[in-house]
Amino acid sequence: MARMRAAEGDLGGALAMVDEADRLYVGDYFPNVRPIAALRARLLIAAGRMAEAGAWARERGLFPGDDLTYLREYEHITLARILLGRARQERDADSIGQATQLLERLLGAALAGGRAGSAIEILVLQALALQAGGDVAAASLPLGRALALAEPEGYVRIFVDEGEAIASLLQAAARRGVAPTYVRALLAAFPPGADRTPISQPLIEPLSERELDVLRFLATDLDGPEIARELVVSLHTVRSHTKSIYAKLGVNNRRAAVSRADELSLLARARDR
Repeated sequence: MARMRAAEGDLGGALAMVDEADRLYVGDYFPNVRPIAALRARLLIAAGRMAEAGAWARERGLFPGDDLTYLREYEHITLARILLGRARQERDADSIGQATQLLERLLGAALAGGRAGSAIEILVLQALALQAGGDVAAASLPLGRALALAEPEGYVRIFVDEGEAIASLLQAAARRGVAPTYVRALLAAFPPGADRTPISQPLIEPLSERELDVLRFLATDLDGPEIARELVVSLHTVRSHTKSIYAKLGVNNRRAAVSRADELSLLARARDR
């Protein structure tokens, strides 16, 4: 419920829910790998209350150079968030460097342990760290890895909860045609605000004239053999051109190809041929 309140922008209500949860929590013999206090620290970061979040980290004895264990992974990721928050507030290059090194070690541990959820979160934070350090181009690499891991499982909040900072990186990914369908869905999930409609961009490798011919028929109800007859080519040739079209548009099915081509005004060009 606290996370739901936070997603709605009610950080005060979220903190109140967490405090109530902490009051009711009774531990057992299972390891407490996601302590309520760590979630509270994350909410404090979101609220800009960095001094209180930093006090939690000191109380827990958390430092960037710690040995890493699964049991404290969530806390160390939270520490990385504190360092990033401090870097944004104080423009502290040292904090960015500490966060970057900690995240790199955390990523290695998460991947080695097969913890995809943690790896995705860490990759998103790596992208945000590079962005905070002014290297937006380099941020595309960890973000692309995060999207590749997250898309098959349909992760949404892990991106949207990062707010406007990650939204701008997703916009840049949309312009490059990275995971276009997934990125559009993520951008649509952000709260109403600034226009985040992905901006169309010409393809790095344009469609050939023959591929435009095939594309024109992909937008119809004709099947492969019928398209081959219309173009007076073999079915194998149609399939080969279709595969190339999919690759250039960054899609994996006919419907998505038609939608993406329409966004790029390629369908109009194909129909005018």
